[in-house]
Amino acid sequence: MDPICHTLVGAAVGESGLKRRTGLGMATLLIAANLPDIDVLAYLDGPTTALWFRRGWTHGIVAWVALPLLLTGAMLLTDRLLRHRREGPAAVPGQLLLLAVIGVATHPLLDFLNVYGIRLLMPFSSRWFYGDTLFIVDPWIWLVLGIGIVAARRRARRSEMDPRRSGVPARVALVLVSGYVLLMGLAGVLARRTAEQTAAIRAGTGEVRVMVAPEPANPFRRRVLAEVGDEYFAGTLVWPGDGRLDLQPVGLGPEPSFYAVAATRGPEARKFLGWARFPYFLPDTAAGTVVIADARYTLRPGGSWASVRVELGRSP
Repeated sequence: MDPICHTLVGAAVGESGLKRRTGLGMATLLIAANLPDIDVLAYLDGPTTALWFRRGWTHGIVAWVALPLLLTGAMLLTDRLLRHRREGPAAVPGQLLLLAVIGVATHPLLDFLNVYGIRLLMPFSSRWFYGDTLFIVDPWIWLVLGIGIVAARRRARRSEMDPRRSGVPARVALVLVSGYVLLMGLAGVLARRTAEQTAAIRAGTGEVRVMVAPEPANPFRRRVLAEVGDEYFAGTLVWPGDGRLDLQPVGLGPEPSFYAVAATRGPEARKFLGWARFPYFLPDTAAGTVVIADARYTLRPGGSWASVRVELGRSP
């Protein structure tokens, strides 16, 4: 999910009451909720390296342990250095660690829910896991969490309000968002079943692979991409509706040509293919290059971030 969503989730968890468990509680939750995205530094080596590296080491199970410990140490050091300059209670090590664990855990959980996916088992396995539940930017989650956070803070400013009750709006917002995610997940399961059945009819006895992706700001539409044999098909499902799906060929396929195979020997191509979920290849023999793109994001790769141009026959 996007940084705004991660930040709002951390803030809502804090306003629900957890920020009062220790000094620097809210700061810890906000940082922890975004900390796995430290892998954005991979962009310093170029966008293809970032695609290959991101949502791996800092999102896998080892990071779930290492990042909270590192953050707790950093927050304790911050508390020691600034304790005489700031108001509020001192930081409690055990409580800081608890909040860091909660905040960090929310990040890969949310990232799993979209079609980009995460490599949950890194560094032991580079396998990608995809939730296909939420679009990467969901304004409805922003809205609900934002209202809950603002309402909780307003209630907290009332001197007569019991501190234990001031966090009710934030807790309600978190429950509503959780229910929304569950409903989106259920809709995705039903849509995937329809997509697999439709694709299977086209494939006959062949194997099929499908992705049912949510569309931006519209919980009732799903974009379907299916790999049927050596060709990709696309369509749209609308809920509620008659449940029928019309899959149309997009003129692209997952199998590389002779020239594209030559291009995959290069490091840029290998990095990109380590990330791509539905790759396709467009060789330009006159220019001596091959464009490799990912059909889950673009069917017209010219200038798309989800594509890379590599030289034919380039060796590492």
